[in-house]
Amino acid sequence: MKWRWVIGAFTTILIAIALASRSTPMIPFKFGHIISKSSCHCPQEHRYNGIVEDCCCDYETVDHLNEEVLHPLLQDLVKTPFFRYFKVKLWCNCPFWPDDGMCRLRDCSVCECPESEFPESFKKPYHHGLPSDDLNCQEGKPEATVDRTLDSKAFRDWPETDNPWTYDDETDNSEMTYVNLQLNPERYTGYTGPSARRIWDAVYSENCPKYPAEELCQEEKILYKLISGLHSSISIHIASDYLLDEATNLWGHNLDLLYDRVLRYQNRVQNLYFTFLFVLRAVTKATDYLEQAEYNTGNPTEDLKTESLMRQLLYNPKLQAACPLPFDEARLWKGQRGPELKQKIQAQFKNISALMDCVGCEKCRLWGKLQVLGLGTALKILFSVNGEEHLHRTLEVQRNEVIALMNLLNRLSESLKFVHEMGAAAEKQSEGKIISPTRLNSLVQRMLASIVKT
Repeated sequence: MKWRWVIGAFTTILIAIALASRSTPMIPFKFGHIISKSSCHCPQEHRYNGIVEDCCCDYETVDHLNEEVLHPLLQDLVKTPFFRYFKVKLWCNCPFWPDDGMCRLRDCSVCECPESEFPESFKKPYHHGLPSDDLNCQEGKPEATVDRTLDSKAFRDWPETDNPWTYDDETDNSEMTYVNLQLNPERYTGYTGPSARRIWDAVYSENCPKYPAEELCQEEKILYKLISGLHSSISIHIASDYLLDEATNLWGHNLDLLYDRVLRYQNRVQNLYFTFLFVLRAVTKATDYLEQAEYNTGNPTEDLKTESLMRQLLYNPKLQAACPLPFDEARLWKGQRGPELKQKIQAQFKNISALMDCVGCEKCRLWGKLQVLGLGTALKILFSVNGEEHLHRTLEVQRNEVIALMNLLNRLSESLKFVHEMGAAAEKQSEGKIISPTRLNSLVQRMLASIVKT
């Protein structure tokens, strides 16, 4: 009887340890490494303190600016005709494996625009770009690694140029279709299982450097943080617009999903803020270019509204006063390894963009392509005109790239707002569902003491 009791107690301890491991977040990294993060649970207050790592703004300022300035402007901007329509190649073969992923909901499909719906001006390609001597660094420092400004005369017309950071050839209009983003919201689609997991596994295991690691340079860490922040944002979009009951078609917030996928991992929230500020910096760096761009859709009233909203965003005094430089890109690519690192990271991000063709859900593929192109456009703006390069080439931004960039910034803005407003409720709802490590240790110690005594 004594030994039966001992065996039973030992079994109970094993079960308790297993439960404890489930309550401790485990974050997978490259090459299958698993790092236990016993302190990954977000604090009681979901808001963070201090400066966002590698950025120039603090968490509280970001939340305030997003709520008061950026979110309202971006919400209006992406609803305008110019930013509503996105050109995308939806039917592509996966370059890495056969596409076997199918989603089970009709919400997965994309409603394409009839040709008569999208603006006539979008159908006319431009064949002239900028002369090579039209863009000069305003700071006048050719020895600087990265220029921080773009010339006020940068914009002429929307060029047709390829983005070196992304896989799709944006100049190839074959098999391209226009999609009304307002009719195809990013939300839960039912796309789950091995096919969905394989995409993110490939993104992290093959293309993102292992992080954190002492030997990694800042540039390699930034790539991981950008992808992690984008991943967090996508998870938040799913949680904020989730199919709660398929039988009654009831949609709403899934706070358990929000906590399980994002909030319980502190670094995922931090990387979300970092990605937001990184993209915001790309927009502010391109201020002069974007302010003079032609947002022509053939609807003068709406086009004037678009121009006005862009100016309000780009020259907002609250933003300029509180966070004038969201991210300082001039610190990167320095030293002898700078050009080599840039090519390496550019190739890795290009592979990530190619993986979007492997997404088995059409709507997920649409938003994946849009947001990865937006992030690639931010990288292009921040890092394509630098050092000696700016003497021989200019930064050219396509219309579709700007559409992707601003829609990405809006999606990140929505994610921050949702976390800010619902984070505390999600954490409170999760209380009691996770075993306290202190209680578990106490229970195990009592059991061991009881066994020894017996």
